[in-house]
Order: sequence, then structure tokens, then C-alpha cells
Amino acid sequence: MTGETSSDEFRETLHSLRVWDGPLPGFDAGQAPEEPLALFREWFTHAAKAGQAEPHTMSLATVDGEGRPDVRTLMLHDADARGWHFASHATSAKGRQLAGRPDAALGFYWPAVARQVRIRGRVTACGPEESRADLAVRSRGALAAALTGRQSEVLGSAEELARVSAAAWERAAAEPDAPAPTWTRYVLDPVEVEFFQGDAARRHVRLRYRRAADGSWLRELLWP
Repeated sequence: MTGETSSDEFRETLHSLRVWDGPLPGFDAGQAPEEPLALFREWFTHAAKAGQAEPHTMSLATVDGEGRPDVRTLMLHDADARGWHFASHATSAKGRQLAGRPDAALGFYWPAVARQVRIRGRVTACGPEESRADLAVRSRGALAAALTGRQSEVLGSAEELARVSAAAWERAAAEPDAPAPTWTRYVLDPVEVEFFQGDAARRHVRLRYRRAADGSWLRELLWP
């Protein structure tokens, strides 16, 4: 049983927090590349070298069949000319939501450098071969988790999870190529990408790329 935190303690802690105490990088939007992928890769690498923990984690927002938004944190698997890649079970909540309504959004936040990247677009599920290849290059633990499956289903008890997980770990060790049929790689093809650079004086720089009808990218600054 954990101790309870009072409302006063919570608010005192909340209001004592500060962001971006150190020196912040600059961002000259006028020198930004013509398309967003190059800038994303530059910012991602910069954040990792600046000591940002887990820069490859991102928020994925989807919408369910009733129009209610949903969000969770997961890992980026790649970013290339096709889009931003991630993976999950097709039978999970996000998998079902994407199957019903493939429009989604991604969000990266790198507080070590006061930067955010927001991406909106349509998600496509990759085929079985590419999805299997995605899992093949990951760790034994990732395979065991995929073999456990049943993501987002109601769990009866912690003991049930321990039992099923142990069996999955054993199988992952014995069969490193064991199939996980519902494991799916997804690609979000962007139609809008926004780059946010924080500024201590709150003169934040926001640069948005929007895809035009001919496939080119339009760039525009936004008020912070």
C-alpha cells in the first residue's frame, strides 16, 4: 500500500517544476531543408547526442470507433521516405483502431534540447514478410512479448501473466524464428510535420511542413 499524496503536496510539487534551465540550441527556420525527414533525422541525432534519454520513444494518437481519442507511448523503428515506422499487434487496441480509422498522429518530446516534433498522416499496415523481419531483428525479450500476445485484453491475474510470459520466453529461446502472426509493422505517411524549438523568453519557433497536392512540401511559421 503506497502512501497518499495530499492535494497541497501535489500542487506544491507541480508548481515548483521548471523546464529548460540550461542553454538551448538555436533554430533558424529559414535554413530548414525543403522536406521534413531530413530535419527530423538531424534533430533526432542531435537530441541523442545531447543526452536525451530514449529519444526514440514517441506518443501515438488514434481514434476509436466512437470517435474517442486514444494515446500511448511506443518506439520508433525507422524514419525513411515511406514515413515513420512502428510496430504492434494488429489485435491490440491501437491495431484495431488503426484498422477502422487509419488517420493518426505521432508526438516526440525531447526536453533535454527543448524540442518537439508533431506528425500527422495516414497509417498503412505492412505485409507479413516485412512484419516478420521487423521482429526478427529485435531482442529475445521483444519476441517473447510478441509471442505472449493478447495485448490490451483484460488480464485475470499477475500469476497468469507470469505463467504465460515464462512459456513465451522459453519458446523464444528454443525458436528464435517463432512466428507471431498478429505482429505488424506500420508506417505513418505524413501530411503534416511540425518542429517546435523552445525559447527561454517564450519566443518559441514553430515550423510546419504541409504536403501539397503535387507531393511537395509547403513551409510556414506558426505563432507560439
